[in-house]
Amino acid sequence: MKYERFEELPVWQAAMDLAREIYRITQDRFFTQPGDLRDQLRRAALSVSNNIAEGFERGSTAELIAFLYIARGSAGEVRSMLRFIEPVPEAEHLKPGITALLIKAESCSRQIRAWADHLQNTDIKGPRHLDERTRRNYENRKRVEEFNRYLEDTTRRGCETQTPRTDGQA
Repeated sequence: MKYERFEELPVWQAAMDLAREIYRITQDRFFTQPGDLRDQLRRAALSVSNNIAEGFERGSTAELIAFLYIARGSAGEVRSMLRFIEPVPEAEHLKPGITALLIKAESCSRQIRAWADHLQNTDIKGPRHLDERTRRNYENRKRVEEFNRYLEDTTRRGCETQTPRTDGQA
């Protein structure tokens, strides 16, 4: 599926959900203590979706990959802070929420990594670099690859359905 807007991306939506949940949990009294843990956690959580959006809007695959790794780093930062909070006795009442947030942050990180890995294996440089000739060449190559897969599958199925005759006839 081709996404036209970053808001359509499932990984961006998951990152936004993570940020909203972080904002919700950090309203708890535990986060009113002196220090900037609440603000740092909120900034890191929001950074995940913001970097996905910025990379998507850049129009270059190389820049998108770079921003995806920044987003993944922010997801790791969120997990690190949640792991810091997890054993604190004053945060005991937050454990179920923290566990759920760790799962969401890990999911975002895995999705970002999978997308970045996929992008690193593509020869498309991004929409900014596509002209009509490049687009046609890319589409033609994809059609040839699909046709070759079809031929391989058809040949394989044909070989599987043909069984040798034992009655002496060809």
